[in-house]
Amino acid sequence: MILANAQLILEDRVMRGALHIEDGLIAAITEGDAVPAGAEDCGGTHLAPGLIELHTDNLERHIQPRPGVDWPHSAAIFAHDGELAATGITTVFDAVRVGSIPDDGAGYAKYARPLVTEINALSAANRMRISHFIHLRAEICSATLLDELAEFGAEDRVGLVSLMDHTPGQRQFRDIAKLAQYVQGKKGLSDDEFAAHVARLKDLRDRFGDAHERGAVDAARRLGATLASHDDTTTEQVTTSAGHGIRLAEFPTTEEAAAACHDHGIATIMGGPNLIRGGSHSGNVAAEALAQAGLLDIISSDYIPSSLLLGACHLSRLWQDLPRAFRTVTDAPARATGLKDRGRLQVGLRADVIRLNDMDRTARVTGVWSAGRRVA
Repeated sequence: MILANAQLILEDRVMRGALHIEDGLIAAITEGDAVPAGAEDCGGTHLAPGLIELHTDNLERHIQPRPGVDWPHSAAIFAHDGELAATGITTVFDAVRVGSIPDDGAGYAKYARPLVTEINALSAANRMRISHFIHLRAEICSATLLDELAEFGAEDRVGLVSLMDHTPGQRQFRDIAKLAQYVQGKKGLSDDEFAAHVARLKDLRDRFGDAHERGAVDAARRLGATLASHDDTTTEQVTTSAGHGIRLAEFPTTEEAAAACHDHGIATIMGGPNLIRGGSHSGNVAAEALAQAGLLDIISSDYIPSSLLLGACHLSRLWQDLPRAFRTVTDAPARATGLKDRGRLQVGLRADVIRLNDMDRTARVTGVWSAGRRVA
């Protein structure tokens, strides 16, 4: 297959040319606007590497479309997979929480092990459109984290483990009012139920927090997964992250923390919704502020899949540098998680490719190929 007469978004420049694809790989890249016999004429539209998503809560929305509704998991996984493909994402690390609080009304029930089994079974049977890896969100403030982590092994395609500490009053939810707005709005808790929930979380952190943190670090090493921090707020927290060997920081909440991450060689990841909306829904640092300060390395779509492409286009306008912007959603996340076979339009790499129209307005995905196979 040849995709010809396109604007190719390469690692450091945009070039008019063609991609030659054989056996799921990029076999050649040629310059110019020629359209060989049998090639698909892209008409000057853009071709980019398939987008790589490291942290998405999107699957949860399909599995539980309403509070108390558990949708059939295979149907939910297929809907999630198809939605990501349609937005240009060709590799995803499905974020799944490990660490539960039995009998807690805020929705901390155990679910990770069977869901990961289903995702991996569908992938192994070639029933998915795109590549799926697993991102275990290790909830430090829980009762069962170590037991749940022990259920996972090398065969589970766990590529990322993040240390999540949602103890009220710090990190993402330093402002308890923001936590109340989020939890009570999502779960319908009364004021008394919310107060009990906060007290329960603080008690769990006091009893299990340090052991859970050590256990999650050990589990990441055992699984061969990239270890990430989450919601670092202070330089002290970043120093602790660096001591754990963390090289990826998800959603630092302050510019101080993001700067400390760069000082320690830790890449930062910020949410596409934050970037597009112009600020954090939790009241934390704006992603655009970090981008302007040179402290944003990777974008995640978080809870809106289409925000990955929109975020890259937003950065392109902010930085006036299209290749640099697209590296935040392709090459940078690939490098951060050790994926050496994708993330760039380069000979010998996977033919994960997306075709984009209307780049000067709201960019549209008009073609998606995963390992050379058209999936959207």
